[in-house]
Amino acid sequence: MRGFFRSAAAMIVMSGVTGCTSISYYAQSLKGHVEIMTARQDVGELIEDPSTPEALRARMVSASAIRQFATDELALPDNNSYRSYVDVGRDSVTWAIFAAPEFSLTPRTWCFPVFGCVPYRGYFSKRSAIEAAVELQSQGLDVYVTGITAYSTLGWSSDPLLSTMLSQDKTYLAGLVFHELAHQRVYVNDDSAFNEAFAVAVETTGVRKWLRAAGDIAGLRRYEAGRKRKTEFLALLSHTRDELAHVYDDAGTLDQKRAAKKAAIERLRMRYREMRDRRWGGYRGYDVWFNAPINNAKLAATSVYGDQVATFLRLFDLCSGDYPRFFASVRRIGALDRAHRAEALKTAATCDRAGPS
Repeated sequence: MRGFFRSAAAMIVMSGVTGCTSISYYAQSLKGHVEIMTARQDVGELIEDPSTPEALRARMVSASAIRQFATDELALPDNNSYRSYVDVGRDSVTWAIFAAPEFSLTPRTWCFPVFGCVPYRGYFSKRSAIEAAVELQSQGLDVYVTGITAYSTLGWSSDPLLSTMLSQDKTYLAGLVFHELAHQRVYVNDDSAFNEAFAVAVETTGVRKWLRAAGDIAGLRRYEAGRKRKTEFLALLSHTRDELAHVYDDAGTLDQKRAAKKAAIERLRMRYREMRDRRWGGYRGYDVWFNAPINNAKLAATSVYGDQVATFLRLFDLCSGDYPRFFASVRRIGALDRAHRAEALKTAATCDRAGPS
């Protein structure tokens, strides 16, 4: 499930010192950013260098081809992002914290210059993230901490490929690159659900096109099976969020609400096991997510990245798979008042003409 939250890293750089951002938080953000930027190695030079380990060279060749495909076939930015590489020496480049009240599924937000308000806060140190999470828990909040594999500054600097992005296969890497570059094409301040669903739509359609272009039919089947499982996973969580919303709106006592909340989460685990064993043939890729604690913050985090994806995919189909026209339509809708944005996306009947990128 690391892929769900990989873009949370985008908000930790250039955040500035505001009323809700401490000097120490800004310092760790700047320090982490500088360490990554100064460690970049050009992908082309790594490929040509005879001292580069063969396994790394092969990954760099694949990454270079994926990056070029993003520009040539998906109309994503032609810049220096993801044309350099950094080995960060750990499993995650950053750790993101999500928080929500005990009886609410509305996540807490933090506001930053450039990136606007987002429902997470990121740290380059796992220890610092955990310490911050403990502080939020002491305030009575549900808290969720997750590792992030990719790094994005939304194009403000030339973001590198990271060793954490190479943790899985080429399809995973392609999805990451397409997703992060999509944020550089369209980004709407203060609307993470819109931004993330748009980027997931670009990621999904882009990976499908990339696999078809490579003639990897078996890989495409695996990818579609994974997408189907993810859709069913998100539907499962949506059902539980609806149950919990009724619990929290009820006039019961605090103890009654806590008991009902616990019961709803246990039903979620039971439904997952049934789906895993009966519909998925025993596929256990989501076991880690379900075996760890589940709370409002964790459930709210997944809704940010999944709830509007289907509407963006519908708009992409309206645009006949034409990425410049799709981006133009998304940009126009994103410029609307937030109160009308989701409805306009849902009810869109035509696709815009492509404008300046």
